[in-house]
Amino acid sequence: MNELTPYLCVADARAAIDWYQRVLDARIVREPIVMDDGRVGHVELAVGEARWMMSDEFDSAGVAAPDPARGAAVSLHLTVDDVDALAGRILAAGTSLDRGPEDNPGVGRVAVFRDPFGHRWFLDQPVD
Repeated sequence: MNELTPYLCVADARAAIDWYQRVLDARIVREPIVMDDGRVGHVELAVGEARWMMSDEFDSAGVAAPDPARGAAVSLHLTVDDVDALAGRILAAGTSLDRGPEDNPGVGRVAVFRDPFGHRWFLDQPVD
């Protein structure tokens, strides 16, 4: 079996967990491992069956949060049942959309945003 699971790094994992739960309706599938200094060393989240791992920044491990002043090197593609509803929650949380929601012929209904932690998300609602 092959599987690819994104491992995100953020500057404030506790705030990110809260935001992803409130806005994306994410759930924690593996409780945070909290380091002696209070930083989150590892947590696993999911929206539906889509899972990702996450931690705070750790210079010693060579992981750092994205630089919001630069473009995103990676986009997270999340398929959802209702792009418009999720886009509404994103906007209500004070995060702007880079694109959409809009129909993309042959793909479906799409929207793109960058979360408050610097990660770029591509939302997709497949064509019926």
